[in-house]
Amino acid sequence: MFRRLVLARVIEPTSKHDSLRVLAEAGIDPVSYATVKRRLPDYATPQWRQALAGACAAHTRLGPASLVLYDVSTLYFETDAGDGFREPGFSKERRLDPQITIGLLTDSSGFPLMVTAFEANKAETHTMLPVIEGFMAAHHLPDVTIVADAGMISEANKQVIENAGLSFILGMKIPEVPYAVTQWRREHPGTPIPDGHIFIQPWPSGSSRPRRDQMIYYQYRAERARRTLRGIDEQVAKAQRAVDGQAPVKWQPAHPAVRRHRKRQHRTGGQGQGPGRAQPATTP
Repeated sequence: MFRRLVLARVIEPTSKHDSLRVLAEAGIDPVSYATVKRRLPDYATPQWRQALAGACAAHTRLGPASLVLYDVSTLYFETDAGDGFREPGFSKERRLDPQITIGLLTDSSGFPLMVTAFEANKAETHTMLPVIEGFMAAHHLPDVTIVADAGMISEANKQVIENAGLSFILGMKIPEVPYAVTQWRREHPGTPIPDGHIFIQPWPSGSSRPRRDQMIYYQYRAERARRTLRGIDEQVAKAQRAVDGQAPVKWQPAHPAVRRHRKRQHRTGGQGQGPGRAQPATTP
């Protein structure tokens, strides 16, 4: 029954009741809807999900230091009221309906290994470690390397992952030019960076922060650079039009620290805060 339901979803994603129609059109003898409903409670048990995860892990032949990819998404429900688990939250689809958070673990090729549901108000960064640790314990894996984007691994998560003896590969954008790129430009003045070139920069652990040695890889992509420079040029041109009076200027609220400073100046008659008081924070 479970195999038929999965097959129907692969052919045409639809409701459980309409899946019987899909199976009949595919030449598979459908069962009654009463049989489907009677079987569903068995498929919702943790034992059933663990058995499926075990079969997936055996298929991928996971071993020590295997790469596992982790990401989350949200699923909404067409209902008006939450129930403590399905609640309105941050929706990737910008919906207000009650929803849940889904954590998906796959192997390096994208083959699904484990799916876990969390309540809607569960922070994405707090869903990863329970899934990883549960999967490793279930399949007796001594070590895995977690691959995720920057939004999934917080600074606290990095520390916990390292404390657990695990490794991670984190993909993220950088706000400044790294030393490895600056050094390459000094050694190759006037030479454009080749498309796809990879810079490698070791990051040894320091005494101020206990962690393991890390290795950082920077990849230069010409197309990404072109889009970034184009965006910068558009922002500069937009600002210039506003300065020249050719475009309206949108009002932006002041930073909270600036507002507090203005209030203090108003109370003191603009004479400052006086000696011994902390100076107000400044905004870029």
